[in-house]
Amino acid sequence: MVLDIRRAGQADRDAVARLLDEAFRDDPVSSWVFPDPEHRAAVHGRFLGVFVDVALAEGRIDYAADGSAAALWLRVPAGDPEGHDAGGEDDVPARMRAVADPDNERCELVGRLTGAVHPTAEEHEYLLMIAVAPGRQGEGLGTALMRPVLERCDRDGVPAYLEASSERSMRLYERLGWEFTGEAVQLPEGPLMWPMWRKPQPAPTSPLA
Repeated sequence: MVLDIRRAGQADRDAVARLLDEAFRDDPVSSWVFPDPEHRAAVHGRFLGVFVDVALAEGRIDYAADGSAAALWLRVPAGDPEGHDAGGEDDVPARMRAVADPDNERCELVGRLTGAVHPTAEEHEYLLMIAVAPGRQGEGLGTALMRPVLERCDRDGVPAYLEASSERSMRLYERLGWEFTGEAVQLPEGPLMWPMWRKPQPAPTSPLA
């Protein structure tokens, strides 16, 4: 499908945060971080809003023109998996806890655990989050939103990385060339997350070549 994509700016910040909130409200990881549904409804948007702020400041957000989908990307240099020093003022896991739910250590722990397995050897594109509005899921919007970046990665020889938060999403990513790294993140008394790495894909060979 053809999707009209633009780059989100600061004026889109709250709309993107609402989209993430709606898309991930019942996600296994979000449900683990905030087990109580009423409490989750109150703080989940603030929690994911930190991701939006990071992507606006340090990466980019590809946004469907109709507001139906958004992908948050960071270019991560070799040797710097998160781009932040633990304990510093730009410590994202600590900021997520402080902004959303200071007494809830799970807000911070999920970022610490995923950061511990984030690859460091190569520069790569990091798909921090991708969200599709609940009423539009299953239409191929996520694939259409990712495809231009993945095609650019292939042209430039740049790998990509993400963490899948469900087995269903992991299978979808596999169709686009991502592979499970083999080291899952086990959230304490909670679900698994699946780190996935995508090597640059060779251009298809013409049948007439």
